Amino acid sequence: MTHHSRRDFLRIGVAGATVALGASCAKPAEAQPVLGMIFPPADYPVPPEAHILYPSGVTFLSRGIGLEAMRPDSYDAAIPRVIPAAQELAREGATAISVMGTSLTFYKGRHFNEDLTARVADATGLPTTTMSTGIVEGLRLAGARRVALATAYKDEVTGRLQAFLEEHGFEVPFANGLGYERIPEGGIIQDDTLLQFSADVFARAAGADTLLISCGGLKTLDLIVPLEALCQVPVVSSTPHALMNGVRLVGLSGRAQGFGRVLANA
Repeated sequence: MTHHSRRDFLRIGVAGATVALGASCAKPAEAQPVLGMIFPPADYPVPPEAHILYPSGVTFLSRGIGLEAMRPDSYDAAIPRVIPAAQELAREGATAISVMGTSLTFYKGRHFNEDLTARVADATGLPTTTMSTGIVEGLRLAGARRVALATAYKDEVTGRLQAFLEEHGFEVPFANGLGYERIPEGGIIQDDTLLQFSADVFARAAGADTLLISCGGLKTLDLIVPLEALCQVPVVSSTPHALMNGVRLVGLSGRAQGFGRVLANA
């Protein structure tokens, strides 16, 4: 072998070793976490609130289960579809699951919500939460003790939420609902009087230190700050604070500025 060819051989060998060393030391790119969400209505898209609150750092997937009405018998019919939906989301790449129906998960009480969470986790092998767990976390972050409760529901379902909250140690001095039973087309309940309705509920709840607005179909993200200014207490609401709870499950802080006290300090 000539001096020149030997030098080339050594150069190529060193370069190859350097590439190999670099490959062995390089850190693999970490995949972005994926929150799979199960919604009561059929064919329900990822809500705009998810991308407004958390535009980066997490991917969202959604699956609907075709709930027909906000009544206990309809919840009973829909619940068996939760685990298959969760398993589909897991196959699509979800790294955590949130069952995003408040009344769907609180309607049989605290134990039912916790049992459903455990069953979904067992079936998917993924961390799991629910929208009802999300509102409880939001209330606890708010330091709530006495909760004014405004809902989209009829009296029976509103009463079941009051009992659920009391099981978690909260007092509910006054609760009232808008009287919805069926979810409108698209799963979005829009009501021009929602701000005033919620403020009136708070005004009738003696000594309340927090306002809770319950139903994932209510569009409340832009109402939180005005209601906090009006009522002078923290406001917790189903979709925004369930999203906060869900992204915290996948490792984000859940903090988002401009949408009320709880999200600002998560």
